[in-house]
Amino acid sequence: MSDSKAELYAVMSTLRAVRRLRPEPIPDDVLGRILQAAAWAPSGGNVQPWRIVVVRDVAKRTAIGELYRPQWRRYGEVARNNLDLISGEAREKRERTLDACDYLGEHMADAPVILVFCFNPDQMAITDADLGRPSVVGGGSVYPALQNVMLACVEEGVGCTLTTLLCYEEQSMRELLAIPTAWYTCAVMPIGYPQLKGHGPIARRPVEKLCFADEFGASLQAI
Repeated sequence: MSDSKAELYAVMSTLRAVRRLRPEPIPDDVLGRILQAAAWAPSGGNVQPWRIVVVRDVAKRTAIGELYRPQWRRYGEVARNNLDLISGEAREKRERTLDACDYLGEHMADAPVILVFCFNPDQMAITDADLGRPSVVGGGSVYPALQNVMLACVEEGVGCTLTTLLCYEEQSMRELLAIPTAWYTCAVMPIGYPQLKGHGPIARRPVEKLCFADEFGASLQAI
């Protein structure tokens, strides 16, 4: 494996949610490279039906934090109530995650940059719109840009995490950020330098649990 391939896989395998962020600014050149990574992402027809509002203004970050706090508290309460369903190491790990989420819930505004991702469905070929189930195809032209941003953050030593809870506050976000009526929100990503260790090893299901041979559910031998 070449050094460049090894570096790419190392970045992907250490993309961990980082929710405790320092308030110090991100230099313009670093932020510029992160945003450039978003622009390189693929999209259907190369239309790029997404935009990013880069929020650095303190008043706007504070307002976003105020909108986020009650949404997280509501979601987090449910998550903590479900802790009784697990035990041992899994519970301890989940509790640590929720503690970090609680921190972000109270300190979203401290992130020096909050990226608000917007999309325009009129610019998308949403081929699953009429299948009688939740549509996901349109997101395929938007979320690769988010993934590129997160990978670039790992490379730059910048912490990041993705939340969609503020979609519940879309109208308020629209008014706060002057988002046009044809555009909608799909994710918010606070970014900043980590307080603690930052990105690192991640835990995911093994490939054989996620990938099948020739038909759904058929065992895929180790590759």
